[in-house]
Amino acid sequence: MSDRVRIEVDDHVAVVTLTRADKHNALDVAMFEAIIDAAGRLMSEPGVRAVVLHGDGPSFCSGLDVASIMASQSNGDAGFDRLTEEAPNWFQRTAYDWVRVPVPVIAAIHGNCLGGGLQIALGADIRICAPDARLSVMEIKWGLIPDMSITRTLPRLVGIDVAKELTYTARVFDGSEACRLGVVTRIAADPLSEALSLAREIASKSPDAIRRAKQLLDQSWNGSPAETLALEARLQRELIGSPNQLAAVTAGFTKEPAAFVDP
Repeated sequence: MSDRVRIEVDDHVAVVTLTRADKHNALDVAMFEAIIDAAGRLMSEPGVRAVVLHGDGPSFCSGLDVASIMASQSNGDAGFDRLTEEAPNWFQRTAYDWVRVPVPVIAAIHGNCLGGGLQIALGADIRICAPDARLSVMEIKWGLIPDMSITRTLPRLVGIDVAKELTYTARVFDGSEACRLGVVTRIAADPLSEALSLAREIASKSPDAIRRAKQLLDQSWNGSPAETLALEARLQRELIGSPNQLAAVTAGFTKEPAAFVDP
């Protein structure tokens, strides 16, 4: 197991913890690798129906550990040359691979959630945030653009003008404002507890239906009416009469927990 990321699975919920607490979970080479590996594992982990992603210690993730990454580059080890890989590149995968995990991912945000840390959180399906958390699209501060798949996330959550303002200014805003803007889903005094509760609720539903619901909503954003309506119909046909769909119906009538089978 990595010393940067810990994965614990209990009752169909995987809890992914960034464990570089002394550095506010800043992203060095080892952290990038560990996050990518964790997402890759959860793309096919048997029995997982929901994921909670959070940071140990005082912050969710404070963004790029610039000094460490630059030192790695100067030593010829896994630095910015990885930007030249095919899309999604190594940096982008750290955030975008959470979009590709087939089950819902919930980010529990507290403390600093800056730059790359925010882009990782944006890769989640749902974000529950402490009201006093500090968020920023920070890359402009360093003369860069945000490049960890933000084009596939932030402009879909907020108006393009809001996305531009946050990007152009690199200003820090708190969790309460993030909720008002739509950057996060909701605020909570204890984001991790709220995220775990929501994950358990999701995990109690049909895993077949939940996976297809994520697929439907993710794939239909940019599709034409013909494409998205066809996708709805196809996915629904796959569910109707299936064992887990019938189990859901039985549970609805009997008021007893459903005995779902994981894919």
